[in-house]
Amino acid sequence: MSTILEINQLSLATTNKKQLVTDVSLAVGKGKTIGIVGESGSGKSLTLRAIIQLLPPTIIKVGGTIRCESSCAMIFQDPVSALDPLCPVVRQVAEVVSYRQHLSRKTSRTKALELLALLGLPEDLKRNDRYPHQLSGGQRQRVLIAIALACRPGILLCDEPTTALDVTVQKQILELLAKLQRELNFALVFVTHNLAIASALCTKLYVMKEGRIVEQGRTQDILANPQHAYTKMLIDSVLHLPDLKGVIAGE
Repeated sequence: MSTILEINQLSLATTNKKQLVTDVSLAVGKGKTIGIVGESGSGKSLTLRAIIQLLPPTIIKVGGTIRCESSCAMIFQDPVSALDPLCPVVRQVAEVVSYRQHLSRKTSRTKALELLALLGLPEDLKRNDRYPHQLSGGQRQRVLIAIALACRPGILLCDEPTTALDVTVQKQILELLAKLQRELNFALVFVTHNLAIASALCTKLYVMKEGRIVEQGRTQDILANPQHAYTKMLIDSVLHLPDLKGVIAGE
């Protein structure tokens, strides 16, 4: 496997020396998908932000190394806060295309529309650009994906991009990410608290608890034979549909 992202013993802390992430190590190869799973506050998103040097000002890297051999782009959790509310979405994508691909304004708009069409956005955006609040939650998330892809990343970082979406749209977004990865061959680092989502998308999992990796391995191995109590708890917390065979409503 050609490793294009390697984190070795990463440690993060607040400026008043409260430890948040401790000795986290992981790696991802070209075109591969890994998942970082764990509950809120476990350090998943901070680890992702450290990769692109986008940590909050009160948090610093106090140890470890990050080796990245390809360009990165990130899809954030909340498209409402990530998108500019005062700028129409085609223009937002076109600005990224222009800046990252060094194209003219006209060509950048054409490329932006092609990306948005690829992601299933309405065709009439060509004639009637819209502001983020005029789109649905799923459409806004697709705009964020378009912005990330406009950067032509070798590594796509996903910070719980489906959390705010209903389950039907979640499925559409996950299938879209998998399809785009096959076509464009970028590596994918997917952060989520939802083990079911991670298991559907990722070939390898890293389980985080309280800022540490407590278990890692192939997805199917972890699901079939979890070693850490916390991993077992995450698996047990996945909601299963009840067996309703033979059950009559009202009885």
